[in-house]
Amino acid sequence: MKLLQKFKRLALLAGAVVTLSACSDDVASVSLGLFTTKDVVVNSQQDPIIKGVTCHISHIEADLDFSDPSDMSIACRQTGPITAQQLQEIDRSKSGEVVFKSSKSILFKSLKVRRIYDAENRTLLYLSYSTKESSGSHHHALSTVPLYNTQAWEWALTQKN
Repeated sequence: MKLLQKFKRLALLAGAVVTLSACSDDVASVSLGLFTTKDVVVNSQQDPIIKGVTCHISHIEADLDFSDPSDMSIACRQTGPITAQQLQEIDRSKSGEVVFKSSKSILFKSLKVRRIYDAENRTLLYLSYSTKESSGSHHHALSTVPLYNTQAWEWALTQKN
């Protein structure tokens, strides 16, 4: 395992790999095996406006490839207060807004996470997706954070759907 980590560092230093990524907090990195340079990486991201929501995003990093695979998974949970004031600041349109973005290749492929407010169900949706088609599909995953039992619940009840 340590030999593989040293090899990855040397490859990066030699300029063999170009990696572009967003700032995030790596929570975990799990090797997919001794004879592969691919790892499952789990990042922790706090919503920049709804500070009481943290998302954990897992994805594959392929250190010696010019493009990481498009597969990803997301889980978002309430980890602090969610207030009416915060909800008033977000884009509440049907398409929501991008809250996280990470480059997955040198050829314009990105992993994005979009926050969408479901007013009817009083729930925040976090949709992660790849911006480039892979294996005939734009890979995506969804996580939800209900507002029930938050400080924003009463405000959400008074809003028109």
